Amino acid sequence: MAEQTAGQIYEVISVQENTGVRFYTSVDSGSYIPNHWHPAIEIIYILEGELEVTVESETRQLYAGQCILINPNVIHATKCVTPNRAIVFQIPLEFVSLYIPDVRNLYFFLDDPCDNPIRKTKLDIFKETLTQMQIANDIRPEGFILRFNSLLFEILFQLYHNFSTRIFQSHRKQKDKDLDRLNRVLSYTEKHYNRPISLDEIAEVAYLEPGYFCRFFKKYMGITYLEYQNELRLSYIYRDLTTTDKQVKDILEKHGFTNYKLFRRIFREHFGATPTQIRKMRGL
Repeated sequence: MAEQTAGQIYEVISVQENTGVRFYTSVDSGSYIPNHWHPAIEIIYILEGELEVTVESETRQLYAGQCILINPNVIHATKCVTPNRAIVFQIPLEFVSLYIPDVRNLYFFLDDPCDNPIRKTKLDIFKETLTQMQIANDIRPEGFILRFNSLLFEILFQLYHNFSTRIFQSHRKQKDKDLDRLNRVLSYTEKHYNRPISLDEIAEVAYLEPGYFCRFFKKYMGITYLEYQNELRLSYIYRDLTTTDKQVKDILEKHGFTNYKLFRRIFREHFGATPTQIRKMRGL
């Protein structure tokens, strides 16, 4: 789960110097983080409330007590309309590769909820380890780093032995190549999202013909490029609606959303309310 900064595409993970990973307790009163990815395993464990997570176009609702794992370089998005508290744990691929050399050929999964009693037991142990990491991270007792890192390596061991499977290397190479191309597209869009970007313009950025670009983009993002532009604008607009007292029309103009009727429809589809209702719920 990216921190609440809209428009973040390729997220750079800021790790703790003495652990090599990023681990924190997130308290989210409301946010919308559009599609992005990072070269890290990301684990989100919901402690209170709910969170909607979309991973490669598949959306699921996470509730208290549930956990999700997002593999490195996998496109995902999060939406919080009900306040939540969660453990967020990001393990850079570069760090994991020091101890699991073939990590790039592994696919990780948690399958939560799970009906299989053996797998459920392993998952419960995994969650308890995360909880112990949170306690150590929050309390910071003397010798904290020894305790935290011992649990960190326990988590890596569990992931490797209980929650991974091998993938074909050829598939990974092609995906890495496509993600590099997609990163150029999304980075360009992030810089120019508040003005119209034509298909010819963005296809040129991707070094593809417009028709092929449309198919390529829809395959990876699950939506059209125009829909993505509106999603990105919406993420900025939602942030400003919930953190400023600016008028809605001024916020829309700032972020390049010129069709107010379309905006209201998309906004309601995402958040189940109007901008005014969202502000009232937030006490703004």
